[in-house]
This record gives sequence, structure tokens and C-alpha cells, in this order.
Amino acid sequence: MQHYEERLTAPRSWWVIAALIGVATALITLPLGTIPMLGGLVVGGALATIAVSAYGSARIRVVGDTLLAGDARIPCAALGTAEALDAEQALAWRTHKADSRAFMLLRGYVPTALRIEVTDPADPTPYLYLSTRSPERLAAAVAAARANSGAERS
Repeated sequence: MQHYEERLTAPRSWWVIAALIGVATALITLPLGTIPMLGGLVVGGALATIAVSAYGSARIRVVGDTLLAGDARIPCAALGTAEALDAEQALAWRTHKADSRAFMLLRGYVPTALRIEVTDPADPTPYLYLSTRSPERLAAAVAAARANSGAERS
């Protein structure tokens, strides 16, 4: 049962920049001839596109009683209070309030975030910082999954 899913896609302007990198690579290789120029266009554009796609493919999901954020898999039972952060608060938690032990799925182009306490005493991670466009919906999904996992144990 899936409660929440979000993909943190890169903004459109980044795709334009990837195309411009391909054009720039083509212009750099232009003095070498037409074939190297076309190769530069294809290779430069492809590498830039792969980089943008990889960075913009981060996903946040709540499936069953598990929070999947990027490469992390965290049981919702190990999570505590979730705090939806507006743009100003998110900036503070990304900078001067940040803890180096925290798990951060950070995307600078997403202004809002969710900060979730980690309550597992065996885990040294104090909290999760997740860039998200819908912090309230994600907080509600995590709370519902935590409640469901608690109800199943009873």
C-alpha cells in the first residue's frame, strides 16, 4: 500500500543549460571539423542530460510502513515528530542549524522541506531533512504509516 510519492525533478532551466552545454561542446570541437563537432554536440549534450537526470531523479515515497528517501530506507516506527518547513525555515536548517550527522536529501531548487526526528536509540542520525514540494502531505503520510505500524504491533 503506497501512501505518498514524489519525484524531485530538476527545473526546466537546467534542461536548457544541458542543451547549451552540448552546443558549447560542439563549438569547442568545431575547429577539428564537422564530424568532431557533431560528436561534441552529441557527447556533451548526452553527458549533461545524464547529469541533470540523475540529480533530478531523487524520489521520496512512503510505502507500507517504510519511508524511502533517495537511497535511504527507514521504518516509520523509528521516526518521531515531523516538522514542515517553509522556505525560510528550510534555509536555516540547510545552513546554520544543520547537524552534520543528519540525513539530508537536499535539493536547492525545492524551497520547502520536512524535518523528521529519528527516535531509534541505535541510530546516530538525529533527524532527516527532506526537500519536498508538499511537506504537510509527506508529514501526514509518515504519521499515518507510523500509526499503522503501531496498530499492527498491538
